[in-house]
Amino acid sequence: MTLTSGSRAARGADLVLTAIAAVSWAFLAMAGVAALGLHLLGADAAGSLGPLTAAVVVLAVGGSITPSGSVEAFGLTGAGAHTTIDIAPLGVSLVGALSLGMVFARSLRPLGPTVRGSELLARAAAVALLFLLVLGGLAWAASSTVTFDGGGLGLGGAGGTTRIPGLGDIGDIGNIGGGLPGRLGDLAQAKASVGFSVRPGASLLGGLAWVLGVLLITLLSARRAPLPRRWQAAHRAVRPAASALRSVLVLAVVAGLAAAGVAAAGDDHPRRVLGAAVLGAPNGVWLGVPLGLFVPLRGTASGSLLQVLPHPLDELLRAGTDQSVTVGRIADLEPLVWLLPVGCVLLMLTAGVLTGARTPRDGAGPGAYAWRCGLALGVATAVALPLLVLATRVKADAGLSVLGVDALGAGLELSGSVPLALALGAVWGLGAGAFGGLLAYATGAAGRRASAHARARRPDEGRPGEGRSYPDLAYVPGPYAPSPGYRPSRPDTNPYLRPPGEARPGEVPPGGGPAGGTPGGGRGARGPSGAGAPGVSGPSGDSGGQDPYTAPTQTGRPPVPPPPRRRPGSPYRYGSSPVPPPDEPPPAPWRRP
Repeated sequence: MTLTSGSRAARGADLVLTAIAAVSWAFLAMAGVAALGLHLLGADAAGSLGPLTAAVVVLAVGGSITPSGSVEAFGLTGAGAHTTIDIAPLGVSLVGALSLGMVFARSLRPLGPTVRGSELLARAAAVALLFLLVLGGLAWAASSTVTFDGGGLGLGGAGGTTRIPGLGDIGDIGNIGGGLPGRLGDLAQAKASVGFSVRPGASLLGGLAWVLGVLLITLLSARRAPLPRRWQAAHRAVRPAASALRSVLVLAVVAGLAAAGVAAAGDDHPRRVLGAAVLGAPNGVWLGVPLGLFVPLRGTASGSLLQVLPHPLDELLRAGTDQSVTVGRIADLEPLVWLLPVGCVLLMLTAGVLTGARTPRDGAGPGAYAWRCGLALGVATAVALPLLVLATRVKADAGLSVLGVDALGAGLELSGSVPLALALGAVWGLGAGAFGGLLAYATGAAGRRASAHARARRPDEGRPGEGRSYPDLAYVPGPYAPSPGYRPSRPDTNPYLRPPGEARPGEVPPGGGPAGGTPGGGRGARGPSGAGAPGVSGPSGDSGGQDPYTAPTQTGRPPVPPPPRRRPGSPYRYGSSPVPPPDEPPPAPWRRP
């Protein structure tokens, strides 16, 4: 096996292992959160927890589920239940996105300061492919039927009377046909079975969009992960604002979970409150963020679904018609709602300060630095706020049809305006980013939390006309490629930038005269031999009486060092080999006697 083939095999194994780790951790985290929420809500008492958990995970990643049902009452069949639900449990989605993004971003760090675009694309494609395979398995498993027994509804009990006051004997309707309570008792014995199945095509398409969106958000907000060479500007302009906005949105969800824990402590059914918070805390929090930033919502509600809405939103939507939901209208019913805009403004200011602390200064002044931070956060908020509006829209419609007659109906629809969210997000982000940048600059925190990729000098900076022929590691600041200085070099502080013989500003040159020499001759005057001028060496190499500390640096070949001296009286040197004895003279030639 050659070195090249071994390197390719190692990279392929690392790619596959990274995809397996990212996808497995994401689905395990989502399954755990979904099972916990369903168990706290008591859903496992009506059906199997496994298929229910799979269905919730599929909904969380953009999948689609088709419910169906039938009701048997009074000995008749043919009743049907229809339900339409367009809502995603964002608590499950958030945990899966954070797990998938964290593992994927950490797998990119050992690749160096930059990563090739082809390798990044291959890693993302491997994660997406494995994610769709696992999602397809869940879509096959997320099909089941949940049966509800009407005897557990508390409507049973025969006999007794029901009397309407003011109608005399006519008002005694309890004895008609066995009594109304008896009929209600028969209805209580009804059995309702609700089945659900996953639509594979729509679920796989929604899952592909979800995983690609999570990977893109990860690359734009993971400050320590490398990027391709052409995307290096994102380290300095995009990632500080995107990571700051991501941090404050997750922090808002944590605050919502803490508020749900406090509310559960004083509620009669704390398990239900905690279960709803585990599954849907981001739904409520991220719906309140656009509303607190004065993005208007439109909503309608009817039937029993009004009970799931918080007060005073249920009072506002009780009319059943299309209503405009704004902070002002809700505050007319509950004045404490004005605390919502205050909290959202503080949230944006926190994002602005984090953006200022994570954006490198690069020698910019306070105005330019604040404008750069505001522009980056404005673009990020203009993209994020419409995404929150689309992710938190709610649409639910439930009905029970018996022999073609609708016996029960409930509906809920709540959505925001995407164009207004985009415009208001840009305005709020620009203001909060500029204020945060000025505050960070004034306190000295500007750029202090910038990542190493954002602080690193661009490879082509200061090297015009030079290409990149060495590995990327050669361009990282180090002993042979130092980082740029904090201030420009000046001649009064750098002696190598001053011409020979020129004194510092405000310093008297040697000899008491101007830099060119002392008029009238003197110590610095040029003698007949041509030596003695300040800054010019004579033939012997001396400075002609000039101060040796201000003498110019001599250029040329260095002098030849003298040979080492030998000790007198000793023919040998330390460390030398002994002199061999002289050879014997050759014998004399033979002569005839």
